[in-house]
Amino acid sequence: MNLPKRPEAVAMRYDREHDSAPRLLAKGKGSVAERILDLARSHGIPLHRDDDLVSLLGVLDLDVEIPPRLYQALAEVLAHVYRLNSAAAKNSSGLHQHRR
Repeated sequence: MNLPKRPEAVAMRYDREHDSAPRLLAKGKGSVAERILDLARSHGIPLHRDDDLVSLLGVLDLDVEIPPRLYQALAEVLAHVYRLNSAAAKNSSGLHQHRR
């Protein structure tokens, strides 16, 4: 019998003024992962699903900078987030222009 896999989630933060790399802000499985995802959604934070990256980041301690060996995978996630933000900005801009 295959049991459904418990959800896993991580959250990262990057402050260019204080950090040289993104930091692991939160991590969890099951109900903790669901709470991380709910908080991200409620604050309009873009989500990206990458089970392999979550597994790699999940072994790190909280509030540590992401190690260089994970930069490539992280860059792919950030590119996805930037595309989402750009698309949202274009849609928002178009809506404002349309309302005039």
